[in-house]
Amino acid sequence: MVHQYSSQARLSPSSYEEDIALLLAPRLAYFAGVARHEHVTRAAQEMGVPQSTLSRAIVRLEQDLGVVLFARKGRTVSLTPAGRTFLTSVERALAEVERAAESVQADADPTSGKVAFGFLHTMGSETVPGLIRAFRADHPRIRFTLVQNYGEAMIERLRAGELDLCLTSPVPDAPDLVARRLDEQRLRLVVPDDHRLAARKRIRLAEAADETFVTLEPGYGLRRITDDLCAEAGFTPRVAFEGEEAETLRGLVAAGLGVALLPPPAVARPGVVELTVTSPRAAREIGVAWLDGQVDTAPVAAFKRFLLSRRGHLLPD
Repeated sequence: MVHQYSSQARLSPSSYEEDIALLLAPRLAYFAGVARHEHVTRAAQEMGVPQSTLSRAIVRLEQDLGVVLFARKGRTVSLTPAGRTFLTSVERALAEVERAAESVQADADPTSGKVAFGFLHTMGSETVPGLIRAFRADHPRIRFTLVQNYGEAMIERLRAGELDLCLTSPVPDAPDLVARRLDEQRLRLVVPDDHRLAARKRIRLAEAADETFVTLEPGYGLRRITDDLCAEAGFTPRVAFEGEEAETLRGLVAAGLGVALLPPPAVARPGVVELTVTSPRAAREIGVAWLDGQVDTAPVAAFKRFLLSRRGHLLPD
């Protein structure tokens, strides 16, 4: 093996890290193979590359590093102390790359891959478990990473690549997203069971203008819908408590701390009465969103098709 160095090819200490990675990465597996066999010919045969290609790659690697990695005797080579130090890190790096490749291949597997799915807290107790149970009847081995959060937080996680799909409300309208309306959920005015309105079945929202409200925090889709509906009814709600979860708000209502506009509960809660709002029409749209231009794996594509097939029948009766 000819062993000559060019000072021009050597990386300077000021080189950018990404430049180093681009230069070194393609040669690391060759280096590890030669180190494993301590013989260029046998390493070339195992890796299925011409011996000349392998020899040139090792020389270029040493040139780029400016370090001698192998002591040479004919076709037989042995690691120098620098080579042994380098090999330890190279083997770790190659093993990590292999694990990463196996992981993404497993996640994309059509029959046993993974879907990262986000949804609203209010859909976690009944709607989402029912959806996943129905989907897995035909795709029993597909795995899910489930994330419960409020709408704006899930949209940010979509944009960050942490979620494949999310169920959210209101249905987002943004140029970088694709969103499809799936269903509508009526909202009710929830009052304590000893409230002056508790004997009613229906109510105009304007009749609650003097009430104290408990709501979700600003930034939550349901809070925005509550504010908009109250504005449409001609008043600004007087908010006493703000929370992060609908069932907590129901508990505050049961404790007599206010009234709330909420979707129906999965299980009826004692201590409250839920009134149908006749005016304005109190409902929220539920939709599925994903990043525009996203290339779906087979599991994600299958679950997306399933969700879209549930349009108008997403929510439990």
